[in-house]
Amino acid sequence: MKLKLAICDDDASQRAYLSEIVLSWAKRNRHLAEVKQYVDAKAFLFDYAEEKDFDILLLDIEMPGMNGIELAKEVRHENAAVQIVFITGYYEYFSDGFDVSALHYLIKPVDERKLCTVLDKAADHLAYRQRSVLVSTADGDIKVSLADIVYIESENVYIIVHTAHGSYRMRMTLGKFAGQLDETFFKVHRSFVVGLKYVKKITRSEVTMINGDTVPISRGLYDEVHAALIRYL
Repeated sequence: MKLKLAICDDDASQRAYLSEIVLSWAKRNRHLAEVKQYVDAKAFLFDYAEEKDFDILLLDIEMPGMNGIELAKEVRHENAAVQIVFITGYYEYFSDGFDVSALHYLIKPVDERKLCTVLDKAADHLAYRQRSVLVSTADGDIKVSLADIVYIESENVYIIVHTAHGSYRMRMTLGKFAGQLDETFFKVHRSFVVGLKYVKKITRSEVTMINGDTVPISRGLYDEVHAALIRYL
């Protein structure tokens, strides 16, 4: 896999140490990795304005000027796919990572094995995001990432594919489309398939998605849906 990583830390020795680990990990796993180092958030954002194709960010939290949490929020406004890993010397920041869907926190001094494990997880997430399906619309076929599909609903001979970025209506049976999906989706009703990652709440009668939409659950399926969610988590 081709990966582009950024290491943002005001400590030059820390940047060099992390870069060495990343490049060694990439070589062992046969990834083609490009690693760019930045002394602070301002330097990173200057490059990011022109190059938005970073896959993994290793961000120090305690930096002069804009800190790592603030930098991550800036990036997250327009990039949901990038994998963010925080590097910190303090546990107090852990709760802040929920706002930016941080992949992991690593406490300084960073343990090489732990960083490699986190990088493995990041690569798996990125590989999953690359899996996609074709959705036929009046304007032509659109490639939609599986990771962006919130839920699919059936409407007579059509289906509506609801994604994190909009909805698409196409002529196809729900069963045929569902055959292209993986184990991160579950058919909760004869007319609905949901993406488990986007489920916010379930009751005996319905599923509430993270975007606020509600989807009915077929009678008797609650236990199966609940079990699928537990497996996914």
